[in-house]
Amino acid sequence: MTGITLLTGRARPLAGSQALSGIAKRPTDRPLRLGPEGFDGDEQADRRVHGGIEKAVHHYPLDHYPLWRGELGDLPALEAPGGFGENISASGLTEAGVAVGDIFRLGTALVQVSQGRQPCWKLNHRFGVPDMARRVQKTGRTGWYYRVLEQGIVTAGDRLELVDRIAPDWTLYRLWHALYVDRLNLNELKGIAALDVLAEGWRKYAVRRLESGRVEDWRNRLDGTS
Repeated sequence: MTGITLLTGRARPLAGSQALSGIAKRPTDRPLRLGPEGFDGDEQADRRVHGGIEKAVHHYPLDHYPLWRGELGDLPALEAPGGFGENISASGLTEAGVAVGDIFRLGTALVQVSQGRQPCWKLNHRFGVPDMARRVQKTGRTGWYYRVLEQGIVTAGDRLELVDRIAPDWTLYRLWHALYVDRLNLNELKGIAALDVLAEGWRKYAVRRLESGRVEDWRNRLDGTS
């Protein structure tokens, strides 16, 4: 894989909305401390659903940008890494090959894949595309999050070095397919519910579906405006 682009951003007003958002990230060449809840200088506006220990670092594959440009044209948010609110951008790793629980050395820090990214309505404003969040979810080009196992210093150009694979069968693609395509596959849901290395919030989705036989309503997350 390529060396990373490292990105951070402060919360600011979101275009076309009254909400604040930290989705606009800018690259930095300055070495940054990576702590339990993310990089120094990075910020999330709504801590109910963004940030925290299980979402300390957001990774979005640079590999997806040409695909989006082919579908949507040359939108400003697709000109350079940072369009999806990611902290890390690199080529060579995608949801098809990365699994929940994968552990990587990044600079002097140690990080672990904790969950996929659930796109929200703020992407619609970010891109000026009314159904952008739904497009991201439908394609599975979502990106993912890391939890921080060891704090450290990270610099642009560092490479993610795979250290261990805890659950190699549970790629992010498989997880996405189970939750958003084959949504009531009982065997897959049981596997997700028992996947200890997966963030608890995602395991609860599987548990609730197994108990209720229903899929949760995504409309507010994908189409909401506040």
